Amino acid sequence: MELTRARFLSLLGAGAAGAFLGGCAKSPPPIDVTEPGFGRDASGTVSMWCRGGIQRSAQLLIDLFHAAQDRIRVDLTPVQDGQYVTKLATAIRGGRMPDLVDIDDINSALFIHRGVFADLTPLIEELPFRDQLSPGHLALAEQDGRYYGVPSLADNSAMWCNAELLDRAGFTVDDATGSFEGYLEAARAVSALGPDTYGWMFPGNGSGALAFVTQPHIWAAGADLIDGPIGRQRGSIEGNDALRRTLQLLRTLWEEELVPPHAEAEDGARWPAPYHQGKVALMPIGYGVVVPDAPPALLDHTEVRLLSGPDGGQSFFDGGNNFCLPNGAQNPSAAWEFVRFCLELEQQTRLPESGYIPIRSDAATPAFRERYPLALPSLLQIDAGYAPLTLAYNRIFNQSDGPWLAMFRRAVFGGDVDGALAEAQRGFDDILRQGDA
Repeated sequence: MELTRARFLSLLGAGAAGAFLGGCAKSPPPIDVTEPGFGRDASGTVSMWCRGGIQRSAQLLIDLFHAAQDRIRVDLTPVQDGQYVTKLATAIRGGRMPDLVDIDDINSALFIHRGVFADLTPLIEELPFRDQLSPGHLALAEQDGRYYGVPSLADNSAMWCNAELLDRAGFTVDDATGSFEGYLEAARAVSALGPDTYGWMFPGNGSGALAFVTQPHIWAAGADLIDGPIGRQRGSIEGNDALRRTLQLLRTLWEEELVPPHAEAEDGARWPAPYHQGKVALMPIGYGVVVPDAPPALLDHTEVRLLSGPDGGQSFFDGGNNFCLPNGAQNPSAAWEFVRFCLELEQQTRLPESGYIPIRSDAATPAFRERYPLALPSLLQIDAGYAPLTLAYNRIFNQSDGPWLAMFRRAVFGGDVDGALAEAQRGFDDILRQGDA
């Protein structure tokens, strides 16, 4: 069974990755992408790894590439999402690296900061659409002003709105989504429409899923949860007003029963179900989680907005994947030719077919706008996207025993916001001091 984005976000993070990646420090000689003819008129087979969760999207692009030329064949190996980091690290350490990896943008930083991916800066800078590429993805692929990966696809969080429910409650989508005050007033009004109708939904026991949809509220206010450069990072938890207000909002939603009761135990497996059933008005989530199984009538009265901060501002989690070439790859020139093909507008505008969003802002063509209106908000405001650059992301945010989920549950379900913040500050700092960042 294909691993859905909702399920992937609920899985245990790759906590042991650091031990495996330590063996990657001694890498093969770097690939020279400035060699004459690199990435042009190549031939042969390209071995490519992708996360299992994006196999459908990767295969779509491969099929299009094979139909467009006959010099290069791409041999795809999907790897289970939860095992990707450790399996790739083991392969690189053993000298059995693929030619191309399509890797979660957050996890790409784990390898980039250990020097095992090729410097793609000259290739990226010569792209005619360089300035249209997702800056959030590129930030995770950058080290010391050089780029070791290029965006491949986007998986962004946003606020999904049942406009019909909101209208019945007396709210427009814009009125309901511009600030925390609007969120709360709309959620109360929708929940008052009748039993089994709720203003909001969140996956209260899904650590990674919660990070995906909750952090943008904090970023929209100009705050973050981790301060400092890699090597000198610490948590920014206590004294973080945007974080406190976000937790207080979610606590109020829970305490006033404006959220379905099963939200407390929801780990992501059935995350979109109440929205699909037309029972929820506001749900922070991603395109690929909602659209594939949504009734067409529901999508007809769905609108999407970016996530708001306490008093306004907008942001979204700039998730998705980066393409990277491991040093030591056998056919990197052909791999880059395939990457370049995938980045072309014709291929990028087809990504919503497989549940993902383009990583080029100029993909928002008139034809795209008409066909995929629900995929537009993050493209139109691509600079509002962000994802934190830290080598400790999985241990802090994705693992079910990490400090992020503990903080959320203690504050939202337990009502102890002060205690949750103090405990999380210690937990973030402990992990960030342990060598992962």
